[in-house]
Amino acid sequence: MTGHQSLRTALDAIDTERELGVIRLTHRTLRRGGLPAPRIAVAGLNPHAGENGLFGREDLDVIAPAIRAARDEGILASGPWPSDTVFMRARAGEFDAVVAQYHDQGLIPVKYLGLERGVNITIGLPFVRIGVDHGTAFDLAGTGRADHTSLLTALHHADRLSSMTGCPR
Repeated sequence: MTGHQSLRTALDAIDTERELGVIRLTHRTLRRGGLPAPRIAVAGLNPHAGENGLFGREDLDVIAPAIRAARDEGILASGPWPSDTVFMRARAGEFDAVVAQYHDQGLIPVKYLGLERGVNITIGLPFVRIGVDHGTAFDLAGTGRADHTSLLTALHHADRLSSMTGCPR
């Protein structure tokens, strides 16, 4: 939902229309990637997805209406799911993608599950944009200790996505 910004700014940026737009974009991207009916999980914002309003109303009042609207459009979106378990469920194959509400909510599990193969794919652009998921690694530059696996994974995905979308390679 949000990018590199403070948590306070990210929280202020979350609204129903933006949420629905990100769900739609995720759906379109996965369909273009070959999934005819992608299953999209939407992570909740608050602990335990708000626990029916006990831990804040954003999950009920902002996120859930966007999920309902997406479902009304035929998108297989579900949630909001507690973020402490939704990524494990996706890894087990229950979902094809997870819409995270803010930067670290999505990147912590991705990096934990495999930083050395993690890549960042920016969707919604008119071109393929992929980067390594570990950042610049300036602290390793010139030491002979850097691992190039993430770069090779990023190049592999860039080649694959370019051929699927008709982008120049």
